[in-house]
Amino acid sequence: MSRDRASTDDLTRFVARELAAPVGPEIRAVAEAVNSRLGGIAVLFYGSSLRTGDLEGVLDFYVLTEKSSGSLLRRAGMRWLWPDVSFHEVMVDGRVLRAKVATMPLATFEQATRGSFVDTTIWTRFVQPSALLWVRDPLVERRIRKAVVNAAVTAASYAAVLGPRRGAPADYWLALFRETYRAEMRVEPPGREKQILVYDPGRYDTVLMLAWSAGGIAWSGANGNVAPSIDFAGYQSLTQSWINRVRLGKALNIARLVKAAFTFDGAARYGLWKIRRHTGVDVALTPWRERHPVLAAPGVLWRVMRTQSS
Repeated sequence: MSRDRASTDDLTRFVARELAAPVGPEIRAVAEAVNSRLGGIAVLFYGSSLRTGDLEGVLDFYVLTEKSSGSLLRRAGMRWLWPDVSFHEVMVDGRVLRAKVATMPLATFEQATRGSFVDTTIWTRFVQPSALLWVRDPLVERRIRKAVVNAAVTAASYAAVLGPRRGAPADYWLALFRETYRAEMRVEPPGREKQILVYDPGRYDTVLMLAWSAGGIAWSGANGNVAPSIDFAGYQSLTQSWINRVRLGKALNIARLVKAAFTFDGAARYGLWKIRRHTGVDVALTPWRERHPVLAAPGVLWRVMRTQSS
């Protein structure tokens, strides 16, 4: 067995253990409810509540579907403006629990985790811990496990060229997340990227080594520091790919943010807050925007992009 194959198997086992992470029955009940409403073939759970089990905030799920749904126009835009986002309230044991759910086809999810699109959001999200709460059959489960492995390999590969020539494993992740914030045109307070690692830094150390090896990136380490070794052609390819993401990703992610923020119930108020948080652009909530969030979305998109480019 080749070293890359053995390393991929090691990473796959690591991912499988994480996807099987236990969660509370209330969270599983919410997952079942939203999946029933959305017709998914798998449900992934992620975010701070996965670590803490806290039910007070909004629970975060990805529902993966067999194929795109909705109108022809909606399906045509799905390739570039996924995921669809919806907000749900579910009654569990006499208590209302709230969930924000992203929905996308499994095939699109697989492509995104491989880095096939300009988008950075999927592989940066799923290099972080997630749990697979429900899946239709073993084949879908294997596809999702492989996709999460690919997300780790994609993220670690970019971390290798965005991070230092030699440093602690955390230095590579911090560089990656910091640069993805910029590429996604997100306004985050200084040091926001550190919050991702703080709960389990050893976990990210392990993932970096496993993902580099699985992706064919040689590395050396001593005294707590590591250094990836990438040939010139590989380095040039990854660097150019990242430059393209920076050039094209901002407009794409603003469009996706506006689309997501304005296409679910109660969207306008939440959406304008979300836009202000991620871009720093304050757009007033007018009565017309609140009544007609979908119609208002193109104008809001234009204003955000114009403000960002000025």
